[in-house]
Amino acid sequence: MKQLTLIYQVAAALALSTLSCSTVLAADHGTEAEAQEMVKKAVALVKSAGPEKAYKVFTEHPDGAFKEKDLYVFAYSFDGTCVAQGATAKMVGKNLITMKDVDGNAFIKGMIDMVKTSSKGWYGPYKFSNPANQSYELKKSYCERGAGDTMVCVGTYFEK
Repeated sequence: MKQLTLIYQVAAALALSTLSCSTVLAADHGTEAEAQEMVKKAVALVKSAGPEKAYKVFTEHPDGAFKEKDLYVFAYSFDGTCVAQGATAKMVGKNLITMKDVDGNAFIKGMIDMVKTSSKGWYGPYKFSNPANQSYELKKSYCERGAGDTMVCVGTYFEK
């Protein structure tokens, strides 16, 4: 009987800790509204400071600029070249137009096509690796036309 009580206590503690962790992780996800607001601020910086300076800020985020929770800015030219990447700076300068998610969705090309057609909007869903848990999750990105033939985007994971 004592073993059974101990098992129930351990199970309850595990359930509580799992619930606490998932609540914390959910709180660390940026919202759609926050993603849109970050893009609007990013586009404003591109216009006021110029693309080169803005792209450097998006990639390096001095003083925490343009990086909040799991949100960060990324930008591409319409030929698919990454010009700013707030999560993985080594992507800058690479042409990723043919990059596909695990389901074969060419999501960078899809975002570019959407921005070319509509100037702004949501693209997704697509599957993207979440560095917080190393698993592929559904994500969508809000994008707006940047300077010239570029787009500025922020992605957010779908809530589970």
